[in-house]
Amino acid sequence: MKGIVKSRVEKSYSDTIFDVVNLGVMCLLLIIFIWPMWFVLIASFSDPNQLWLGNVIFWPKGFTLEAYEKLLEYTDIWIGYKNTILYTVVGTLVNLILTVTLAYPLSRKDFLPRKLIMIMLVITMYFSGGLIPTYLVVKNLGMVNSFWAMIIPGAISTYNVLVVRTYFVNSIPNELHEAAKLDGANNIQFFGKIALPLAKPVVAVVGLYYAVGHWNDYYTALIYLYDKEKFPLTCFLKNLIIDTSTAMQGSFGSSASEMESMIRLAQSLKYSTIIVAVIPMLIVYPFVQKFFVKGVMIGSIKG
Repeated sequence: MKGIVKSRVEKSYSDTIFDVVNLGVMCLLLIIFIWPMWFVLIASFSDPNQLWLGNVIFWPKGFTLEAYEKLLEYTDIWIGYKNTILYTVVGTLVNLILTVTLAYPLSRKDFLPRKLIMIMLVITMYFSGGLIPTYLVVKNLGMVNSFWAMIIPGAISTYNVLVVRTYFVNSIPNELHEAAKLDGANNIQFFGKIALPLAKPVVAVVGLYYAVGHWNDYYTALIYLYDKEKFPLTCFLKNLIIDTSTAMQGSFGSSASEMESMIRLAQSLKYSTIIVAVIPMLIVYPFVQKFFVKGVMIGSIKG
């Protein structure tokens, strides 16, 4: 009896040590991940002179909205916001429809060509056609400099298909499908009324992945778009920084104090553009947080 009590006491001590170490590691990781974003936020609201002197560390110094005022004067940013929201909403819907409708048949054992299709999908994860062949395909389809150039080329992700497929395999038992068939439901009815509602967690997580990808997409626009009216937000923010740098280079006739002021403002402007680009996605995250862990964990189990 004494040995059992002693082992329990020793176990409680080891558990306490583990909890303390684990808490310390988690706090350290929290600081590592949160600190850069916090610094960008306070730097965007700080006086450019204080930022230039390195006085901004934990809190904003000389609170000012000068960088944001300069950013709002750049009227093209609203065109970028409109385009990016449109690309994100429509693109995510297309992504989810194609991903879920492809993943579900691949999870069914009675779908005979599923192994062949799986092999073809997995091959695309390791080998691609390359930039030039892909561009030629998009061009021949008449999608260059069009809305669909931002949607169709990346309409489906093999990795996300595998995650959703694994979720269906592990979360939708075959007995449930057989019971639905006895009640007179066909495959389409089972998918729409039973399987899809049960897959809300993984659909929310995969949808978030797709939405973040569309929101931050710069490379696709750089390749396929040349009309300013179709540019996403990322392109306009890049152009704003370039225009500011060009304006500084063209103002060599200005006094030293004016040049220094422009350089410092340009530095603050970089931080404000980051905040403007990141904030909308940060607002979305809390709404899908409850699905995130469940969707990722179940979808990551082999099946």
